[in-house]
Amino acid sequence: MKRFRFIAALALALTVSLSLSAKPKIRIIATGGTIAGVSATSASSAYTAGQVGIQTLIDAVPQILQLADISGEQLVNIGSQDMNDEVWLKLAKRINQLLNEEGYDGVVITHGTDTMEETAYFLNLTVKSDKPVILAGSMRPSNAISADGPANLYNAVAAAVSPACKGMGVLCCMNNQLLDAKTVIKTHTIDCDTFEGGPSGIIGYIYNGEAFILQTPNNKHTINSEFDVTKLDRLPKVGIVYGYANCSPLPMQAFVDARFDGIVLAGVGDGNFYKDVFEVAEKAQASGIQIVRSSRCPTGPTCLNSEVDDAKYHFVAALNLNPQKARVLLMLALTKTHDWQEIQKFFMEY
Repeated sequence: MKRFRFIAALALALTVSLSLSAKPKIRIIATGGTIAGVSATSASSAYTAGQVGIQTLIDAVPQILQLADISGEQLVNIGSQDMNDEVWLKLAKRINQLLNEEGYDGVVITHGTDTMEETAYFLNLTVKSDKPVILAGSMRPSNAISADGPANLYNAVAAAVSPACKGMGVLCCMNNQLLDAKTVIKTHTIDCDTFEGGPSGIIGYIYNGEAFILQTPNNKHTINSEFDVTKLDRLPKVGIVYGYANCSPLPMQAFVDARFDGIVLAGVGDGNFYKDVFEVAEKAQASGIQIVRSSRCPTGPTCLNSEVDDAKYHFVAALNLNPQKARVLLMLALTKTHDWQEIQKFFMEY
């Protein structure tokens, strides 16, 4: 009996020891982008995105192997200007599978910066886990002088293994900063310090391989989101019309003629229409095409029932979402309802 108790105690101690020493299991999903780009020379600004594969990215940052049990997969290898609904659906479904069925502790996605904020927000609404999901990219190609990709990838893995990032929703990790999927915006075409957190600022930062959180997102996301893409193989068609002085109604009319499900206005000021465009929008809404008013202004909300009587025309105000993120939410909202008041509620909550 004593021998049995000794063996049982030894086995328990060994199990505890192994569990304490085991590294978090992190999957890196590569989608291409500048972080996987290659230029003709290390000093050239001309490059082609999505040229190197996932294993090359991992091998370039061996330090991440000290942080986690790392494995990778190549979902696609494209510049993020070519990101599309099909890839978004595959990505969301794969992340849910990894986190909820295959036992991974977190996921890092390498992604181009052009549409990173849109992908992050889409995943923020469709990932069904509170485990960390972190997007990382770069502004310089992989063979550039002082390429920023390796540091961003290292920091993203550091965020993915951090308990502090659990329950924070999907985050972007760029230039040592952690940014919330809802508020993150790309503000500069070429600068490494291009991403900002909007009026609310950054969520946190990475320093010496450790995540420090400054604030918590207060919008609904991930496990609290009611949007489910599990059985979807396509998304509703939603386009964006840009507002400007003497604006032509032809782009909005083209979306109407093409039978789009929704149209987002990147309006002037507080989401305002040019008069000729307003007439098309009013008819479109009456025909069942949902119109959402957003603004081309980089900061500030598009207010409900301000200069435009949204209640009268059944328009939806994007509130704090920019046009590209308003499009993402409208696509998902239209998978649930075509009631404009219910859609407005989604814009208030997400």
